[in-house]
Amino acid sequence: MSATYEHATPPAAAGAQRTSWRRPLGGIAARWQRWWLARLPCTDTLALTQRNVYILPTGSGWMLALTLLVLLVASINFQLNLGYLLTFLLAGSAAVGMHLCHATLRGLTLHLAPPEPQFLGAGALLQVQLTNPRQGTRYGIAVAVRGDGHATDWAWTDVPGQSSATVQVAFQPARRGLQSVPVLMAQTRYPLGTFRVWTLWRPAAQVLVYPRPELPAPPLPPGQPRAGSSGQAPARGMGEFDGVRAYRRGDPLKLVVWKKAAKSLATGTDDLVSRDTQQAQRNELWLDAAATGLQDPEARLSRLTAWVLQADRLGVEYGLRLPGREIAPDSGAAHQRRCLEALALC
Repeated sequence: MSATYEHATPPAAAGAQRTSWRRPLGGIAARWQRWWLARLPCTDTLALTQRNVYILPTGSGWMLALTLLVLLVASINFQLNLGYLLTFLLAGSAAVGMHLCHATLRGLTLHLAPPEPQFLGAGALLQVQLTNPRQGTRYGIAVAVRGDGHATDWAWTDVPGQSSATVQVAFQPARRGLQSVPVLMAQTRYPLGTFRVWTLWRPAAQVLVYPRPELPAPPLPPGQPRAGSSGQAPARGMGEFDGVRAYRRGDPLKLVVWKKAAKSLATGTDDLVSRDTQQAQRNELWLDAAATGLQDPEARLSRLTAWVLQADRLGVEYGLRLPGREIAPDSGAAHQRRCLEALALC
C-alpha cells in the first residue's frame, strides 16, 4: 500500500514570499513620494489654488456611490418613480457636497511663523496662520505634520470670513542642529464627509535644535583666576558662594535669598539678603569641553548645555570654549542664546 505525500509550503516561507512581493511595491511607493515632494516649492506662505488642492472620495463616499448604484438598478428594474427621485436627490446632494468641500480649502492662504529654537527631545511647535479672503466662514479645516506617508495629531479650526485663524502643530526633531521643517498637510471633509480635500506644503523655514541638557545637571566646574588677579584664592565651584550679606541697591534679583526674604516678611520685617559673590569676582567661569571628562561628543555637548542653563540661572558670568571657537565670559539672555547656538551648530 503506497501513500502520496504533498509538499506544502511552510507558513514561514509563505510569509516570506508575501513580504518579497510587498517590498518592490513599497520601494516604488517611496520613490514616488520622494519625487512628488521634490516637485513642491519651498515657501513659508502658500496660496491654495486649483493646482495644489486635491480631492478624492472617502470610504463613506465609496459606500454612498455603491448605494446609489443599487438604488438606480432597483428603480430601473421595478420602475419605481420614488426610487428615481431618491437616487437623483442623493446624487445631487453628493455633487453639491463635493463642490463645497473643494471650495472650503481652495482660496485659503497658509503662512508659517518663524519657529522658535527648541531642545532635543522636546517637541517643536509650529504656528500656522490660515487667512480667509472670502466673506463666508470655512469650517472643519485640519493641519498636521506629514510623516511616513500619512499625518496624525490633526489640529482642527474654523476660519471666519475675511479673517484668519492660527493653529499649532508639533513635531519631534531627530537630531540637534539646524533642521528643515517637515512637510505639512492641510485637509477638510466638510460638509458631508464623503470627499476628502487636501494639500501638501513644504515650508522653507528651519528650526534650530539645541543639544539635550544632561539631567540631573552636574555641578559647575571650578573657576579659573582672572587675568591680573593674585590667584591665591582657592578655586571653588562657581555654584558656591561665600555666604550672604545685606541687600544692596542694584543687586540682581537672582542673588536674593528668597527663602530668608519670606521669613523676614512673615516676621514683619523687610530685610533682604543677597548671596555674596566675592569668589566669583576673583575667578572666571569657563565652560570647557575638555573639562567635562566625557569621551562621547554628544554627551559633552549635553553636559555643556546643562552648565550653560545652570550658570544663567545663577546669574554668574561664564564663557564657553569649544574646538575652534571661544565665547568670552558674559551673562544675560543674549549671551545664553549665543552659547546654545554654538553648541547646536558645532
